[in-house]
Amino acid sequence: MVMKILVAIATLFVIGSTLGYVIELLFRRFVSQKRWVNPGFMVGPYIPLYGFGTMILYGLSNVPLDQFGLPKWAVVLITLLAIGIALTLIELVAGLIFIKGLHMKLWDYSDRWGNFKGLICPLFSLIWFGVGVAYYFLLNPILVKALLFIAQYPIYVFFTGVVIGMIIVDFCYSLHLGLMIKRVSDKATVKFDELKEYLSDKFAHEDKKKPFYALHFLSKDNVKEVIKGYYEKSKENALKLKNKILRKK
Repeated sequence: MVMKILVAIATLFVIGSTLGYVIELLFRRFVSQKRWVNPGFMVGPYIPLYGFGTMILYGLSNVPLDQFGLPKWAVVLITLLAIGIALTLIELVAGLIFIKGLHMKLWDYSDRWGNFKGLICPLFSLIWFGVGVAYYFLLNPILVKALLFIAQYPIYVFFTGVVIGMIIVDFCYSLHLGLMIKRVSDKATVKFDELKEYLSDKFAHEDKKKPFYALHFLSKDNVKEVIKGYYEKSKENALKLKNKILRKK
């Protein structure tokens, strides 16, 4: 029984991490940055934050609230509200961990109405609520059956374990890069997506195509120079934006 639970948790984490990567990849390409950018903190095709989010979705969607004698509509409403709040909180906690621990902001909602520290905002909380609705009514019944099926076959368990191992190795490597950036950031917060864009543009001449994963150009030998250049470019962009706003006025 314990083994089946562990397999279910690991499988949910892998599914969420990989699907989340695809979502973020497409969002950056067609909505936010209008270019192909490797999303997230890690090198490989997975974003662990979405893995934890999927585990929360699954867990909350299957809490037996009906045993308390609540009507069906109340069970659904409480579940969906809990999902929206939980996903917002996990986004906030993850964002604060990276800011406090690595002086790094992986996403920025500072230009969104009602945002808190640029990490959460009403718009994305509403989006997470919508994700919860779609998951609860469309995906959860399928995923419940899929996990029961997967737990019966060792080959799927082995595959899940291999992917988990790859994610752990990738995280350790990415954490090493993050700690290098932290050592030279002088406690200033580095916007991760802006840094990747800066690296992509700076080292484009070393590759015929702009690198998809720009951080592979970062090393302990050039990290000080890179972060210094990033700060200068960031100030330049901020000044351009300010002048653009003033001209509109």
